[in-house]
Amino acid sequence: MGRQEQIVAERLKKLKELKAKGINPYPHKYEVKHNSKELHEKYKYLKKGQKKSDKAKIAGRIISIRDLGKIVFCVIQDGHGKIQVVLQDKETPIKSIDFFKKYADAGDFFGFEGTIWRTDRGELSVLTKKAELLSKSIYPLPEKWHGLQDKEERYRNRHIDLIMNNEVRSVFDKREKIIDVIREILKSQLFHEVETPALQPLYGGAEAPPFVTNLKALNIKLYLSISPEIYLKKLLVGGYDRVFTICKNFRNEGIDKWHNPEFTMMEAYASYWDYNDVMKLTENILSTLAKKICGSTKFEYQGIKLNFTPPFKVYTLVEAIKKFAKIDVKKMSNDELKKKILELKLEPGNRAEMITAIFEEKVQNLLIQPTFIIDFPIEISPLTKEHRKNSEMVERFELFVNGIELANAYSELNDPIEQEKWLLAQIEARKNSKDFDAHLEALIIDKDFIDSLMHGMPPAGGIGIGIDRLTVLLTNSPSLRDVILFPFMRPLDKENK
Repeated sequence: MGRQEQIVAERLKKLKELKAKGINPYPHKYEVKHNSKELHEKYKYLKKGQKKSDKAKIAGRIISIRDLGKIVFCVIQDGHGKIQVVLQDKETPIKSIDFFKKYADAGDFFGFEGTIWRTDRGELSVLTKKAELLSKSIYPLPEKWHGLQDKEERYRNRHIDLIMNNEVRSVFDKREKIIDVIREILKSQLFHEVETPALQPLYGGAEAPPFVTNLKALNIKLYLSISPEIYLKKLLVGGYDRVFTICKNFRNEGIDKWHNPEFTMMEAYASYWDYNDVMKLTENILSTLAKKICGSTKFEYQGIKLNFTPPFKVYTLVEAIKKFAKIDVKKMSNDELKKKILELKLEPGNRAEMITAIFEEKVQNLLIQPTFIIDFPIEISPLTKEHRKNSEMVERFELFVNGIELANAYSELNDPIEQEKWLLAQIEARKNSKDFDAHLEALIIDKDFIDSLMHGMPPAGGIGIGIDRLTVLLTNSPSLRDVILFPFMRPLDKENK
């Protein structure tokens, strides 16, 4: 029998003994009156060795136990931090000490009632008068000094990772704050937060293969949302001036450092705005987040110094290719573009696709500081309004930081006849695409969306910002998996891990 099996057997034996004594190792409730952070703050003035008669009642998971005979020290962890608990002869009833020594293990949840004491070593502690078992753990925690070191094991066992690694919890606390700050900014500018369907009879708002499911009640095919865009625009038609949602999107694509099949987006639309207004909003959101999360608009990501101080750099797509790749695509014929594409060992396509491919291959990774790339070819932006100065382009921007696309925004197309034309063109292009999957993709025009535009949608600007990617940057995390609590993982082969 291995050490792990031995520990489990010992704990199961304790569990059996507790039940035989009529003690419920999993009680229904415990009235917690204090938490670790609150106590540390309230009694930070206490000097070494000083005691208070103030009562405390806390609960948490036991992280470590040191039994020194007449005194037992243990550290518990609650949702706010850690605090020491002490069971001491002549201070703690002998019955409680005996029970704790016999049945308590690291990993168990316990409730403690007692008084406040800062030990001679300066550790704020709860001097226990009563200890109560709240949940008996069967499996042991990882070793104190090693925890979970293997990255994949940490992702697969996030619950253990959170117990053992304080810095992991801090990342997700920051993620929560990032979402809170975005909400505060948008609501301060009179945006309404709304919800859009995750299950949709047709998907749209982006170009990506969907996840397909079936509704038994009606025996119809449904798709998981790849974007909330269509529904948010319908709300503009319906009279909402400004709307946003923070939601899950699902795209049946690759999995890597910057992609997860399920991801979180903030998408917002404002009537009477264009992409210039949206650009200002984006700068406001990012600079405010940097100050509130990182303490300054200047911070470091993986050894790279980033500066989120507005205004951000702005280049048209064509300008960026000329500046960074030394290729003047504006002057090149389609044949010259194709030749360049083949030199770069990329896949030829139409003119818009080839220009975009050159940008992605030669320019994108060089955009380290926040940079807006504006004015994209009209053929690859079917939901975007034609550029007011150049009919071959649309009023669209993408924001790049550290070579990663962080946001995508448009002056929204609100002409229903033009919209129908471009959606039909997109469908035809997708049908001829080499990666088209007829089993997954429903290439049908969304007549309901076109009909909604027929009733009139005001001019508008819209944006989508990737919450996961933004969190990666603002928490100095290596990848998306470090900022998603439960990232998608390849299933393990149970016979041979």
